[in-house]
Amino acid sequence: MPPSNKQAGAKREKIDVIIPAIEKDLPTLPHVIDSIRKHVKHPIGQIMVVSPLSKKIKALCREKDCRYIHEKRLLPIGKKDIHYRSKRWDLSGWLLQQLLKWSGDKISTQKSYLVIDADTVLIRPHVFKLNGKSVFYCRNWSRNEYFRTYRRLVGKKADSPVSFVTHYMLFEKAKLARLKKIIERRHGKTWHEAILKCINRSRIFAFSEFETYGNFVRSTYPDSYLVRRALNKSLYTNASALSPQRIAKLSQKYRSLSFHKRKGYYKKKK
Repeated sequence: MPPSNKQAGAKREKIDVIIPAIEKDLPTLPHVIDSIRKHVKHPIGQIMVVSPLSKKIKALCREKDCRYIHEKRLLPIGKKDIHYRSKRWDLSGWLLQQLLKWSGDKISTQKSYLVIDADTVLIRPHVFKLNGKSVFYCRNWSRNEYFRTYRRLVGKKADSPVSFVTHYMLFEKAKLARLKKIIERRHGKTWHEAILKCINRSRIFAFSEFETYGNFVRSTYPDSYLVRRALNKSLYTNASALSPQRIAKLSQKYRSLSFHKRKGYYKKKK
């Protein structure tokens, strides 16, 4: 449901935006940045792209007036330290990107920051705070392993009827800090060490930063958020291949598009 005229005219909170990326995201990343500026209906402090050392991503940041952040500034560990692999998949980089999203409070200067996947383009206006409440864009299915890991981390069952895993989310720094402290007290480790300890490494896709934070907010701050349908569409093509007319047609049904070509941190190299 779109906001009313009164809501649309309300002063909105200023936020930062953080996009974890690798070089294989470069075909989509410019479109992601442009869509943020067009469709995020908040004043934006900084758009920050977090990545391993990359001249190409640095150049794109200069071109798009974004701030480049080396991932080592956010975490003391890297992909090589995670060791989350199966015979077919290497998900170490996938998990690292989730930990980087939770580390965005180190570089954001606003009370809240938006994280968005580097393969996801917004095609409709988005509001992430409305009448003082966070707006979560949700879907109807998830993975059971996300909830098992959540229970190990915080000692409570996740019981949301909807899934918070939808490619982007607004993190309120104060709430995220409280969640991290709960995890650290429970496990006697840093929050990222606890996550690496709690995941079942025999299962793929064993942790979700979005599902964990969303369920924590739901149980701890039940009156502080609103839910909207995500209406995301997965496409297996290049973002640049879509014409403005095609995007306009898709926007009648969907809020965002995700371009799911295989990333370098998914398939294990032979």
